[in-house]
Amino acid sequence: MRRILFLSLTLLSTLVPSLAHAWWQPDWAYRKPVTIDAGPQGGAIGGDAGRTPVLVRLHTGNFSFQGVSDNGADLRFVAADDKTVLNHQVEQFDPLLGIALVWVEVPALSAGAPQQVWMYYGNKKAPASGNGQRTFDPDYTLVYHFGEAGAPPRDTTAYGNNAQTSAVILEGAVIGKGAQLGTAALQLPASPSLAQKAGDAFTFSAWVHPDKLGAQQVIYSRRDGAGELVVGLDQGVPFVQVNGKRSTPGQPVQAGQWSHLALKADGKTVTLYVGGRASASLEGALPALNTSASLGVDATASATPGAQAAFAAFTGSIDELRLSKVARADALLLADAVSQGAESRMTKFGADEQQAGKSHFGFILSAMPLDAWAVVLVLGLMMGFSWFIMIGKSRSYSAISRANEAFMGYFRESAGAPLDSLAKNNKIPAEVKSDSSLWRLYEVAVGELRRRHDRGYDLNAVSNATISAIRAAMDGVQVRENERMSKRMNWLSTTIEGAPYVGLFGTVLGIMLVFVVAAMAGAVDINSVAPGMAAALLCTAAGLGVAIPALFGYNWLASRSDAIGADMAVFVDEFSTRLAEEQGEGRQAHAGQRA
Repeated sequence: MRRILFLSLTLLSTLVPSLAHAWWQPDWAYRKPVTIDAGPQGGAIGGDAGRTPVLVRLHTGNFSFQGVSDNGADLRFVAADDKTVLNHQVEQFDPLLGIALVWVEVPALSAGAPQQVWMYYGNKKAPASGNGQRTFDPDYTLVYHFGEAGAPPRDTTAYGNNAQTSAVILEGAVIGKGAQLGTAALQLPASPSLAQKAGDAFTFSAWVHPDKLGAQQVIYSRRDGAGELVVGLDQGVPFVQVNGKRSTPGQPVQAGQWSHLALKADGKTVTLYVGGRASASLEGALPALNTSASLGVDATASATPGAQAAFAAFTGSIDELRLSKVARADALLLADAVSQGAESRMTKFGADEQQAGKSHFGFILSAMPLDAWAVVLVLGLMMGFSWFIMIGKSRSYSAISRANEAFMGYFRESAGAPLDSLAKNNKIPAEVKSDSSLWRLYEVAVGELRRRHDRGYDLNAVSNATISAIRAAMDGVQVRENERMSKRMNWLSTTIEGAPYVGLFGTVLGIMLVFVVAAMAGAVDINSVAPGMAAALLCTAAGLGVAIPALFGYNWLASRSDAIGADMAVFVDEFSTRLAEEQGEGRQAHAGQRA
């Protein structure tokens, strides 16, 4: 019974789509595992960075750029659970050059266990993802990637703090494109989101590339009355100056090399970071600053033409400028420094995986509406029950046929012995008695003989009337055996006749809905109606798929039932003939004439 039920459920499942998806969404044909390892073997950030935008740098060495859309619009990043979609922002995507730079938001970057992220692609119809601004958390007030040629740098956060002046865009910076500084100030806006109160937290970070080292070079400058904040280089030694107070010298940077420079103020201390590690510090808090800041040139000179600048211009390049209204964690600043460079060990790429091809039948299933699924479910139940009956009947008929064959062997062996000898000597096995319909015919006939013997009848001279009565009893058992074999066969005939009509009903409903929806949408092209029509016709196909096996099974089972019925009819004739020959009145009369 369990095997039958399992087979029925398996057959039913062919009409119902699987609910378990190992793939995030079936419309994406490919995916690539990206492992983000901030532990000792990877980025080695030594702590929890929290919510972090991690750079995924794709090139021909780790990505083939085959199957992906030309602008990367179909890129999606999904967490290891294959459910949570991560925010991402495409900075650069050029399949011809074989390079892509994508920022992916990692909700919790930790130096503990590595994290896996799935990069899905291969859906040409996918719209560009609209969550790019959410890749950087709301505490980032300004983020420049410097990817805009001939236009002011654009802020990629939701604050929209775009630059007020244009910059000379530099190809081949540490992350895609950068900006060349040294000729004119790159002016930042004086927006409310960039305004600072005295003692507010603040974080500045950028990649800098000094072309040549000099004295008092300014990288970032902001002045508001007596308030002053300057980040610069003095002969290659980074410094921060707040209200005329400068930090002690720390780790220098090299000319002609990219270095990550960051400043963090927490209201008590202003700390300077080189390469993600603390290099110098300054006690105190930042002043109130509500004016615009400038890059590459002292804010005094940029705000007042002709004014004498306190610092020299910075001759070099800048890339990936970020301002935050909070003091970022040390682990996050280190993660930025070690993950954004060309030799990052934080991200590792696995082999691309391709989704199993979606068949035409799969597309039809995906286009089926709810009413079609209801019809298919009804047909599935009809199919499951019909197969349950066919398998059960087949096993039952096989057992009856085997038992009848075994019984006839014993019955013919008993020729010459009294007809009730098989019942007396208990030679017939129990399984034969249980399954054989001929045994039940024989048993009722022997029972009739015994009842007549108990009433004093002479069984050595059985009358024709007695033989007719015994034959009638056997005919009654034969009728009940035939009824037993035909039980539930009417369900098969109902399935044969009804399943096509149920499927046709679903087809009619489906076609009606297709035309109604097409009319309401004003779309009459083949692409708009073909999927619905195919899904509607699937109902008819499903009805035929249920009826045809039931028809074949019904005819096969009916033939086997007829064969068993014929065996019972032959046995009744054979038993009656043998009873008349061995114990009938004719035998006694013939014996008296010989005497």
